Amino acid sequence: MEKKGKPSFKEAVFVLLLIVSSIAIGVVGLKLSPNITILAAIGLIMLYAVVKNYPTEWLHEGIVNGIKPGIIPIFIFILVGALIAVWIQAGIIPTLMVVGFKLISIKWFVPSVFVVCAIVGSAVGSAFTVMSTIGIAFFGIGTTLGLNPALVVGAIVSGAVFGDKMSPLSESTNLAAAIVDADLFKHIKHMMWSTLPAFVVSFFLFAVLGHTNQGASLSAIQEVTATLELNFTISVWSFLPLLLMLLCAWRKVPAILTILLNIAVAVGMIFIQNSKTSLNELARVIESGFVAHTGNQQIDSLLSRGGIESMMPTVSLIILTLSLGGLLIEFGLISTVMDVVSKKMTNTPKLIFTTLLTSIGVNLFIGEQFLSVILPGNAFKETYKKAGFDPTVLGRTLEDGGTVINYLIPWGIAGSFVASTFGIPTLTYLPFVFFSLFSPVFSMVSAFTGLGVSKEEKNQKQGLELQPNQE
Repeated sequence: MEKKGKPSFKEAVFVLLLIVSSIAIGVVGLKLSPNITILAAIGLIMLYAVVKNYPTEWLHEGIVNGIKPGIIPIFIFILVGALIAVWIQAGIIPTLMVVGFKLISIKWFVPSVFVVCAIVGSAVGSAFTVMSTIGIAFFGIGTTLGLNPALVVGAIVSGAVFGDKMSPLSESTNLAAAIVDADLFKHIKHMMWSTLPAFVVSFFLFAVLGHTNQGASLSAIQEVTATLELNFTISVWSFLPLLLMLLCAWRKVPAILTILLNIAVAVGMIFIQNSKTSLNELARVIESGFVAHTGNQQIDSLLSRGGIESMMPTVSLIILTLSLGGLLIEFGLISTVMDVVSKKMTNTPKLIFTTLLTSIGVNLFIGEQFLSVILPGNAFKETYKKAGFDPTVLGRTLEDGGTVINYLIPWGIAGSFVASTFGIPTLTYLPFVFFSLFSPVFSMVSAFTGLGVSKEEKNQKQGLELQPNQE
């Protein structure tokens, strides 16, 4: 069936504003579940389709095409739920907590967490992997120290996102470089213009806000450590799955296979530690999560988590969000706005600001990290090329407004994953994810100063020359 023409710019803007307003009022104003607000937004889009007399086949097509990009992340989330559960039962996460208490400076715990997660994230290339493994351990330590849980999650997420963004193994980083036709390592190098300042400012803020009274925390640490050692197998062998994860990342093993291998190793460790463990008991842990019975209420709360079922609310939210995004794309609402906006740029700050805003907008409307890079990347590619910019300028801007912002969207894939993993609502930890918040800020600093806004070599002396503040 032949498609109708695209909606007008004003019509598209009106519908998009109506959608984002309804979601914002529902989530922020009425404190409703993102699932309910997204479902209501889908209802509004379907009402729009009825008014426009669009065939029902288009609705089905939009939903199916929208969900397709999320199939792999959904499968990974299911596996991560199982991974968390068996890593706790095998004593891997408790071991990381005990070692963390001994090695990491308690006084400077929060900035230390930020740096360690950044280093591991750079090695692994996956923010989700960092958060669901050592992130859980750090969260347990931080809670034991009496720190604000949202601040600890902010440090974990900030470090993990930095590592993911700067790693040549990262899927999102490789995607951004591919979309703009830039060399991967040149793309990573160019991101330093906004990434390093954001990292430094984040480290300073974490150091100020996360300063801990070491003396007051010592007794709590000793109590938790003793409880962990009494109830879990604390062993150097618990680092084997972590080393396997790093090896898989180095060998570029796909995420799904990496997680499956780690689950298998953890299951083997469980049976070695307790040969009487029944298969049915282990299956229940993988399905419903591990439940701790240590007698310490704080530890039981921290380590009773994981399981496939724990990820189902996240999976349902992802399916609904991607369905909404698919419908917005199917009816041409997203592309209509992007096509018009991309042609009206008259100077460098406006161009970069609009690109950032568009990537953030895609995150808000669609909630999918990769699409927040793909859609604006394709829309602005020719504009940047005509301006004579090196492809890395667009690549960095897409990362600053797309990749890192998805972790701040309650109904976004990354944001819902973080909330599900740590049990902290997205809007609660959002103010403390300093790295994600400052990345677009320093991207604009680069735009106004011209630092890092390099021209393509062949266009140095020709083509459209947009200066930082020249109309």
